Amino acid sequence: MIYNNNIKLKEDFEVVTELEEYCSLIIWNDDVNTFDWVIETLIEVCGHSPEQAEQCAILIDGKGKYAVKEGSYDTLKPMCDAITERGIGATIEVIAN
Repeated sequence: MIYNNNIKLKEDFEVVTELEEYCSLIIWNDDVNTFDWVIETLIEVCGHSPEQAEQCAILIDGKGKYAVKEGSYDTLKPMCDAITERGIGATIEVIAN
């Protein structure tokens, strides 16, 4: 077998990456739902600890809304749906880069 050291092989690689948008799950304050209901929802739906859920509920009440979870849209969408099914206002917002 003969090798020619003067020949350079050029290999082209195409790299395809899918960038997921990073989002926030926002819960909105209202005058209908109790602190306990919001805390219970955050624990059951978002996997918060009781302490974390309580802190979020306080921030929601004080600020009018609060981002309780961050992640991809696909991760947050089922949580948002579960929260709104419980009668709590929730939306997903894209975090600006």
